[in-house]
This record gives sequence, structure tokens and C-alpha cells, in this order.
Amino acid sequence: MTLKWATLFAGLVLAFAGSVVSIANAQQSQGPTTVVQLTGLAGVKDNAKGILSVENRNLHFVHGKTRSDVSATSIEDVVTGSDSQKAVGRTVGMLSMAAPYGGGRFLSLFRTKIETLTIRYRDAEGGLHGAIFTMPVGKADGIKKELLASGAHTTAGESSAAASTSASPFSQEERKQ
Repeated sequence: MTLKWATLFAGLVLAFAGSVVSIANAQQSQGPTTVVQLTGLAGVKDNAKGILSVENRNLHFVHGKTRSDVSATSIEDVVTGSDSQKAVGRTVGMLSMAAPYGGGRFLSLFRTKIETLTIRYRDAEGGLHGAIFTMPVGKADGIKKELLASGAHTTAGESSAAASTSASPFSQEERKQ
């Protein structure tokens, strides 16, 4: 009888320890992420590959010797999304178009999934700016959560609620009847 209780107790302890470890891992910061900054950061060329991180309440992007910081409190909107991009590069993709019987078009069907992070922010003079980043799948939501915890704002919840009410074909008066 005591062996059953000991086994049950050990199982409960292991289950509790596993849940504590998973919660601790979920609360760790994302760390630096390799991204492509498509456009938007001042002083950084478009389509620049670099490292994106959230440090000291700032969104920090590094591309070679070029660095750009955006204060999380100046970010008015953070939006994440998913997309896909061609898996075959530009040069090979263009050369494959010359393949006979449409063989090159077949290569354009291969795509890889990516995530996007779009921010809208104000600079020190109050000017409105935006920046778009692409990154591997599973990274954008973590960066967004870190930014929101650092003081950034988002309108994603507001816009989805507004879209659902405005998408209804009936006015509010007709719904009351």
C-alpha cells in the first residue's frame, strides 16, 4: 500500500516540477533574433540583415556597424503576421525561367514560411515612422510580448473587435429589433 502512495507522490512531484520548468522557460526573454529589416529604420539600408533584440526598454537592431534603437515607449503599434517567401533565390529563379516546358515555373511553387513584425513609432521630434521586419517562424510573438512588457502599445485587439462589429451587414438599430 505504501508503494502505491510513494509512486503517486513521486508522479505528482514530477508533474509539478515539469510545469514550473515550462513556466520559467516561457518567461525567459527571447534574446537576439536574426531578422531582415525590410524598411523603415533611419540610417539603415532597406533589406538589411541583422540582429533584433529588446534591451533596456529599447528595440535594438544591429547590422554590421550600423545600430538603431527605438524606445519601446515611443512605439504606438506593434503588429505581427505570417507570410511566405520564395525558397529559390533571385539568380537561380531567373535562370530557371528559361527551362523548357515551364520547368522554371515549378520552382516558384516552393516557398518558406516567415513571420513579420511591423512597428509604428514616433521619433524625438514627434515624426511618425514605421518599420517592417521579417524573421523565422515562432519569433515575432515573443518580441511583441517583450515590447509590450517594456511599454509599447498595440491596437491589434481594438482593430479586430472593431472589424468584427463593422463587418456585420446589419446596423445596431436592426440588431436591437
